[in-house]
Amino acid sequence: MINNDLDFTAAGRILAARGRVQIPDFLQADAARKLADCLQNDVPWTTAERGLPDSPPWTNDLRRERMPAAYRTAAQGFHFVYDRYLIVEAMKAGRDEGLLVHAALSFFNSPEFLAFIRDFTGDRELAMVGAQATRYLPGQFLRQHDDKHDVENRRYAYVLNLSREWQADWGGLLHFVDPDGAAREAFLPRFNSLSLFRVPHPHFVGIVAPWAMQPRLAITGWWHATPKSGS
Repeated sequence: MINNDLDFTAAGRILAARGRVQIPDFLQADAARKLADCLQNDVPWTTAERGLPDSPPWTNDLRRERMPAAYRTAAQGFHFVYDRYLIVEAMKAGRDEGLLVHAALSFFNSPEFLAFIRDFTGDRELAMVGAQATRYLPGQFLRQHDDKHDVENRRYAYVLNLSREWQADWGGLLHFVDPDGAAREAFLPRFNSLSLFRVPHPHFVGIVAPWAMQPRLAITGWWHATPKSGS
């Protein structure tokens, strides 16, 4: 599934030096196309807002009704509204068998892929990959946070971008925040690119603009190390 023509040496050096890197053309072209089609057409999305249970996808009218309150909450601190499909939970529950994103998660947890990420990062403790599918529609967002988790042993966060021909002024960029509070770098969600960064790392997903011509689609998650003793 990974693009066999890629040389990961340079990307590994950038990740080691800066703690973040974006790798273009990460998957084989056919695999990326099929995953993008799955997210576009087949995934049974829910809408997630922090602090509330997931619900059926908001209609346009419901988004217009609910988003002002979400923005007011976001003004007070960390908050998010976006659509998602929790792949791990769905597979554990036996839902949606045959959905292609399930096969992707199985591949990410195969011995071959786990060996690849251990070699790529130099972290021999990496033991598991988690995943969810995400869809950001106009007005949706993810405020600044750093992905640190007291229980899950997250070492790296990743975003496998699956939106075709995304434009920078559509919003939805992955912004990284430096210790001085400045967002000095942002990754465009280029089709079939893997955005990868070390955890913890302050970042946010910019609000998607009303004129965006398509949703921002991705598979996202973490590369986890062996669980800590007692967790």
